Amino acid sequence: MNRFRILGAVLAIAALICASGCGKQQAAGPKGAAQNPWVIGMSQCNLGEPWRVQMNADIKAAAEKHSGLNVLYKDAQNNTNTQQSQVREFTAQGVDLIIVSPKEAEPLTLPIAEAFRKGIPVIVLDRKVAGQEYTKFIGADNVKIGREAGKYMVKLLGGKGSIVELKGLMTSTPGQDRHNGFTEGIKGSRIKIIFEADCKWLEPDARREMNSALSRFPKIDAVYAHNDPQAHGAYMAAKQEGKGREKTIKFIGIDALPHEGVKYVKDGVLAATFQYPTGGAEAIDSALRILKDEDMTLGTRIFTKDNAATGGKAL
Repeated sequence: MNRFRILGAVLAIAALICASGCGKQQAAGPKGAAQNPWVIGMSQCNLGEPWRVQMNADIKAAAEKHSGLNVLYKDAQNNTNTQQSQVREFTAQGVDLIIVSPKEAEPLTLPIAEAFRKGIPVIVLDRKVAGQEYTKFIGADNVKIGREAGKYMVKLLGGKGSIVELKGLMTSTPGQDRHNGFTEGIKGSRIKIIFEADCKWLEPDARREMNSALSRFPKIDAVYAHNDPQAHGAYMAAKQEGKGREKTIKFIGIDALPHEGVKYVKDGVLAATFQYPTGGAEAIDSALRILKDEDMTLGTRIFTKDNAATGGKAL
């Protein structure tokens, strides 16, 4: 009789453990469901620029449309070492996907590659890194934007003039591309860059550098700034000089946020601004496709004696 009682107790305990375990498994549900969301780590290089605040807002708005997503946000506060650590923290945590908008290309290359090698998909947003060890890059064509800005400058000044170029962070790919594109755009004209400075995308830096340019050069026809905050900083420097030079100098920027660059154009502060989309919504769309394993059809290549040494030919 005791044996039956003991057996019954054991069976009851086993049933309880099974029910408890099964209940937990059902509560977890499939990955991507509301009760077991995919976890995405987002490392933003800084939130000191309005454009980057808008990027995060775009990501948040897009992610909130999907109950199966949980985005963890980190702000590197314009510190490369901090951002390297953030990417490695996400990797150690084992998130399902990482989105990174790098401060600088070279220093972020290795942490991103480390995540990629461990099987974590990585979307590089806005600024490229070196190499190809990431899943997807999303960003606008900064060379084209710079080139169009240069062409517009030629038209604005009638093909000649003395200008100031206020650059973004030149260790980042957008800064390099916007400069190179602009140089292409003004090629063949009589426009001369008489002053240039790396303002690191920051309005206070642009304001300080523009003060220096104004003190050195009595004649400045225009300012090409790599983003709208820098263009606005240059305008404010010219205005506060008190000689009315803000009325004789043309200012061009990039970003075209509705409440910033576009507003400056409407207010007569900037002659023009060129749109640079944040890519935030597109990043979430791409993340979902990657996580759901959609649109991942692999292509084929043909290898013949003629092309085998050079990697074959894609078909």
